Amino acid sequence: MDQMAEWIQYLSEHAGWVVALSLLSFVASIASMPFIVARIPEDYFSHHHRHRITMAKGKTVVGLIALVLKNLLGAFLLVVGIIMLFTPGQGSLTILIALMIMNYPGKYALERWIIQRPLIFRGVNAMREKRGHPPLLPPPEA
Repeated sequence: MDQMAEWIQYLSEHAGWVVALSLLSFVASIASMPFIVARIPEDYFSHHHRHRITMAKGKTVVGLIALVLKNLLGAFLLVVGIIMLFTPGQGSLTILIALMIMNYPGKYALERWIIQRPLIFRGVNAMREKRGHPPLLPPPEA
């Protein structure tokens, strides 16, 4: 019981920060999601396997730093998206964008599974339409 009381006290002391982070992530997601979604190629999900882009043999330090920063941004957006599932914001779309930014095994299969959810697919295409981009082609059935 003491641990529960301590936890409740900790949360009540930091509730302002949680609310501020929630509002900040909400505003950031509304501002950035349409731009990011519009940059997805319309046929990105229309293949069974993603076409690999080969990198140059000699990876530069700048390239490795960019890769680490890209994955850190994706991890941050993933955490923010999960928070937005329980607070105001576009949590599921933020999670989709985060997963698309990061590099990990099985990435394309997971992205296709998420985009096949009708609510997500309609939301992404609505954002693309507002920015004057054609809708995404639906992924083929598995």
